Amino acid sequence: MSDAQGTTPRHYLELRDLDTATLRAILDAATVMKRAQQGRRYPLHPGRPLEGRTLGLMMEKPSTRTRVSFEVAMRQLGGEVIVLSPRDTQLGRGESIPDTARVLSRFLDALVLRTDDPGKLLQLVAASTIPVINGLTSRSHPVQILADVLTFEEHRGPIAGQSVAWCGDGNNVATSWIEAAVRFGFALRLATPADLAPDAEVLGWARAQGGNVTLTHDASEAVAGARCVVTDTWMSMSDDPAEDWSASLLPYRVDAALMRQAAPDALFMHCLPAHRGEEVTDEVIDGHWSVVFDEAENRLHAQKALLLWALGGAQWREQALAAGYSQPIRNAS
Repeated sequence: MSDAQGTTPRHYLELRDLDTATLRAILDAATVMKRAQQGRRYPLHPGRPLEGRTLGLMMEKPSTRTRVSFEVAMRQLGGEVIVLSPRDTQLGRGESIPDTARVLSRFLDALVLRTDDPGKLLQLVAASTIPVINGLTSRSHPVQILADVLTFEEHRGPIAGQSVAWCGDGNNVATSWIEAAVRFGFALRLATPADLAPDAEVLGWARAQGGNVTLTHDASEAVAGARCVVTDTWMSMSDDPAEDWSASLLPYRVDAALMRQAAPDALFMHCLPAHRGEEVTDEVIDGHWSVVFDEAENRLHAQKALLLWALGGAQWREQALAAGYSQPIRNAS
């Protein structure tokens, strides 16, 4: 299967793959769907736009927010969900990824993959005739960043022209923040240890695109005057547990003293799960700066919009508006 119009599947693999207009349209749809739900008009959805559609969640990595948000999003839009772990499929017994992709394309309407290996994602896409969504790889986490931008803008207005600081490991989430800085037009200052700097390729891409992305090894320099401070766990799920980077990362811990160097109204973000006392202190994650649980909730709303974009064909914006939403959604591809 392909999308509703029989055209090429709309994959969401990296944030950079979509242009700014399309990303903006997805965030517009997420915003109006969230407001409709808060106004208790949702999930009483007259059109149930994804009724009859089935989403597969292939979870090779542990997941709370990604799994639950995609499951709830698809069901609120009228669709069904099937969750596949490695032990549930023949991939664990030697079947190839292309063969699996061809089979699942006959059964499902879209597939989310959460995996260590970005190569698996690319193999899956190459053989799939349905939309594939990157639910996380060791390289990037693009679904998270949609929720993060949505969260910033509902608290502080347009993110364009603002400054965001990243402190800690230059990991997969940092990669997607770098791509977001280019697409949404904000300044990103990353503070990382030299040995844990972000991927050189994504930094080169951002600079070639004219992105305002800078790298430092000084957390105070990155945070100074920032409207948002972001961090993540010191050990990603793909890291070798035998490698202990805590000594190198200690200067990048986000505590109250560091947050006070940011703008007076700065926000604190973390994609969760948090290791309290390591990358962030309790006084920050539980303090007035923190919007981490708004971030977590916004995974649901952003993913509703993403699923509509992936599966709704040319009429995906109209399908969002069909629920009774009154705000316009900007045109996009």
